[in-house]
Amino acid sequence: MCFDTDMARYVVARDIYSEDKFNEDHAKIYRQRKTIRNHVAEYFRCDRRRVQSAALSLLPVISWLKIYRLKEWLLSDIVSGISTGLVAVLQGLAYCLLASLPPWYGLFSAFFPVIIYFFLGTSRHISVGPFPVLCLMIGSVVTRIVPDEGPAMNITGLKGLTLDEQRVVVACSVSFLVGIMQLAMGLFQVGFVVMYLSETLVSGFTTAAAVHILVSQLKFVLGLTVPGISGPFALIYTLEIIFNKITSTNVCDVVIALVIMVVVFIVKELNDRYKSKLPVPIPIEVIMTVIACGVSYAFDFKAKYGIEVVGLIPKGYEPPMAPNLQIFQETAVEAFPMAIVGFAVAFSVAKVYSVKHDYTIDGNQELIAFGVSNIFGASFKSFAASTSLSRSAVQESTGGKTQIAGLLSAVIVMVVTLAIGFLLEPLPKSVLGAVIIVNLKGMLMQVTEVPYLWRRDTPDCVVWIGTCVASIVLGLDLGLAVGLGLELLSVVLRAQFPRCSVLANIKGTDIYKDRKDYLNILEPEGVKIFRIPSPIFFANIEFFRNKLVEALGFSPLRVLRKRNKALRKIRRLLKRGELQCTPKGYLNSSCEPYSDLEEESSAEDLDLPTDLKDLPIRIDWSAELPANIRVPRVDLHSLVLDFAAVSFLDISALKGLKTALRELIRIEVEVYIVACDPYILEKLHSCGFFDDEVTPSMFFLTLHDAMLHILQRHPEAIQSKSNLNTIVTTVTVHHYNSSLRSRDRNVSALHHFQILYSLSYTVYVR
Repeated sequence: MCFDTDMARYVVARDIYSEDKFNEDHAKIYRQRKTIRNHVAEYFRCDRRRVQSAALSLLPVISWLKIYRLKEWLLSDIVSGISTGLVAVLQGLAYCLLASLPPWYGLFSAFFPVIIYFFLGTSRHISVGPFPVLCLMIGSVVTRIVPDEGPAMNITGLKGLTLDEQRVVVACSVSFLVGIMQLAMGLFQVGFVVMYLSETLVSGFTTAAAVHILVSQLKFVLGLTVPGISGPFALIYTLEIIFNKITSTNVCDVVIALVIMVVVFIVKELNDRYKSKLPVPIPIEVIMTVIACGVSYAFDFKAKYGIEVVGLIPKGYEPPMAPNLQIFQETAVEAFPMAIVGFAVAFSVAKVYSVKHDYTIDGNQELIAFGVSNIFGASFKSFAASTSLSRSAVQESTGGKTQIAGLLSAVIVMVVTLAIGFLLEPLPKSVLGAVIIVNLKGMLMQVTEVPYLWRRDTPDCVVWIGTCVASIVLGLDLGLAVGLGLELLSVVLRAQFPRCSVLANIKGTDIYKDRKDYLNILEPEGVKIFRIPSPIFFANIEFFRNKLVEALGFSPLRVLRKRNKALRKIRRLLKRGELQCTPKGYLNSSCEPYSDLEEESSAEDLDLPTDLKDLPIRIDWSAELPANIRVPRVDLHSLVLDFAAVSFLDISALKGLKTALRELIRIEVEVYIVACDPYILEKLHSCGFFDDEVTPSMFFLTLHDAMLHILQRHPEAIQSKSNLNTIVTTVTVHHYNSSLRSRDRNVSALHHFQILYSLSYTVYVR
């Protein structure tokens, strides 16, 4: 090998390789592939190492506890745990309103799932607990089964309970079902399902959820009594009720909410701007909550101004309860998107922090962790948990190193639940609503992505807008389904209608690019290079064939049929003596014009290869034919199909591709397929793709190999162009006792390709 760093140029020389020749010259290792039986046997194989690995994967806490740096990390985890715990208390109370439950149940959701995740989770930085979007989805189910007005759905186990008790049973049962679904997906190793939720889809969905959350909190901010509505168009109906009751707004609630929102917004902006200088973000939500509690208690807002407050918060925890199986049947369809959304959001946040802090997370183990957390939590009357983006940011930014910070945050929540919860009883619900609305800023500002998406990726923009609009109008569950449908449709359309192109050589290189994009290109006469940048399968095989015909400028099947018809006519003329064979070709001896007769052969015969065996001389299809017989002229002698971007072919595509290749071969066009994946080649052999017409010899290792092979067979392809008879190219000459030199020489266009070949493919040892 000779490489000159100053010139940044390499010199390579080797044979022209077709796939067959390459396999002849280079020994290949044939590996025996595992069957399904082998995979199953290996999956259920049990030994000491496998058991140890399984234990460590099911209890990730063991792995990071072994490397825990007590002196370096403990203080940071304590500070982070206290800060996160204070935020968790406030968000637990606030987000519980979204679930249409009494506020103190939010404290349960900020405690029980955290305990289980400490042992089973693989992320060291996310804060597990209530997530507003998930709470809202639970709330829509709760209000559907137990509406504010009218009787609850006829379900055994709800009779004789108060409204709040009925809603708790529904929320806990749904959360239990969500946990079962997540656990099942984790055990069956289907954590990859989250990959189907693209960042664009999640962005549009969470933006729509933020709009739902905003509308749901207006009743607390305005001090209105608005019944919970679920199902399609629920947001529109809710807004209609709010506008009808706008004259009944509680002014005190509005003033308190506005003050809270302004102060919290300003301080949070300062936190973001000066986060590098602040050791710990200012916990403004907690501070304002404490102030609001004190002012509300001192001035007795509830009695004087009719403000709705949090009210009695019972001390301690309630006994565990069993889920209601009938509710499982009623909510199974709605629970599945909850399971997906809860896991998808948590996994996305966990992945961000794992990359930042250089450790790995396991999607399947995360599903198991959240599944068990939700099952355990729902048994103790908490609702489905995920992670809050703002709470996780607090846990990480305040120095949290491991889930010990999360465990300490749960301890803070427990202290409030067991001892000092009564201090939050005079807290106005409008304060909680204001805090929720302020924290929606990040999700609502995602709408600014739309112009960027429209300019850069229109299909993604359509997915974003479609998901957002559908989620707002139809509800979050149906909106997510619509978003998934749009996303899958966009993927299918991109694969079904790829941007095919005709390539040309960039002069002086072995590089081939779309001929529409470059000026200094070389296109040999009679050669066409066609590229399809997509898998070829049943849905796009016809598109591929149509695009190929469009690139060729003629239909191979039509040309083949015309030629076979012409041969029939020529044979009839010869048989009737109206056509004579001369050294210069065929001569029409009849003065009368030829008239069509009845066709003797079937139409299927027209698609067969042209048979010239019984003719005295070969017919030149590019020359003028006798008796005014006309056949479309084909100036193409070689077609190269670039399969570098074709990742798979299905059976339908194999049949369609073989038909297209046969049509081309039968009209004497040489076809070459380059850069084909070895597994596709293997599949072609196993499916009986090759025969006497379509042979393995048409496959070449690279595009440049195929072009050099074509130019050796058809040197006139370039020499026939007068303006390309001579070109100036750069020749690199190797001197064993000196460095590389470059000289300009006038060479023929064919020589240009040969020199280019030597420049590109062989390596001399210096």
